[in-house]
Amino acid sequence: MTSPTLYVDVHILQDLPPSNINRDDNGTPKQAVYGGVSRLRVSSQAWKRAVRLEFAADLPKEATGVRTRRLTQLFTAELAERGLPESDATVLAAEAVKSLGITAGKKGDLSYLLFFSRGQLDTMASAVAAAAGDLTQSKTIDKAMLALGLKETLRAGHSLDVALFGRMVADLADLNVDAASQVAHAISTHAAKTQFDYFTAVDDEQEEAETGAGMIGTVEFNSATMYRFATVAVPQLAANLGDHAAAFDGVARFIRAFALSMPTGHQTSFAARTRPALVLVVVRQDQPVNLVSAFERPVWPGQQGVMAGSQEALADFYQTEVQRWGDQPALVVASYNAVDDKGHEKLVAAFGASRPLDEVIEAVGDVLRGLGRDHD
Repeated sequence: MTSPTLYVDVHILQDLPPSNINRDDNGTPKQAVYGGVSRLRVSSQAWKRAVRLEFAADLPKEATGVRTRRLTQLFTAELAERGLPESDATVLAAEAVKSLGITAGKKGDLSYLLFFSRGQLDTMASAVAAAAGDLTQSKTIDKAMLALGLKETLRAGHSLDVALFGRMVADLADLNVDAASQVAHAISTHAAKTQFDYFTAVDDEQEEAETGAGMIGTVEFNSATMYRFATVAVPQLAANLGDHAAAFDGVARFIRAFALSMPTGHQTSFAARTRPALVLVVVRQDQPVNLVSAFERPVWPGQQGVMAGSQEALADFYQTEVQRWGDQPALVVASYNAVDDKGHEKLVAAFGASRPLDEVIEAVGDVLRGLGRDHD
């Protein structure tokens, strides 16, 4: 078993070129006032979805989750794939969803989005398909469906994304899953003003005598150096997954996906696919610690740019906090690209020598497994 308080904190500094990866209802890049100035902000929801998409690119489909109101339609398709006639599949899927106690909406949809694992859906569909003959002939199909215990399936066998990000069902608390991770809203380390791109588009079939553009418009955008933070409670992840080894592997996958993912807003127009300049991982046995206060005083661009100032501010603040609070983390490991020699010295003093991301993740896994053995 692991310590009852064991957290893996992930801190990232990353440049965003002109982009609009997360916008509000007016199409404006999201913002927040912090330290008395307006900052660029990317919501935690946007980055969590990006992490989930990163998982989907690396894991088999059945090992991922899906968030949808269309559970009945998915259930029907699963039953049809198992050879049930469409009419039977439709009826049994509706009864199966009804047996879960989830509030129905219009046209067979749920009244809210439900986050569940595709593997759970597969298990439930197999159980219903195996009992299809008895179910379709039963005079009390609702009671017969309840006897299959499908609801229990949603309480175990969670995919990694459901285990990490949790599930909240307001009217069915027994289906809730406590999230093992917390993801902060990313904000710029400096003041950032929204800018406007005025664009025109030419009509390819425009006659020679015609003048002017076929279309004109504006797109709002911003650019910034971002601070990103997330933490994973390892014991909660192990509880959600039902296995400590799976939890350690899940932490590794999360670190990689969080570092390499990017929200998709307006990417076709801006191609803002950057990678972090710094990934810092701290394994703690006391509590998670967000280091955003390093940037409460906005970083101003110097001769070496905003990233250099942000790296130095983070290193200085971290060392001060360690001394002030007497922190004794189980591990401090980082991968970074220092902008200049001065910054490199500060980063080495605060976080140790830079390592490739693979080695960072491997070091975290070694420490987690070691702590697990210590508590067996």
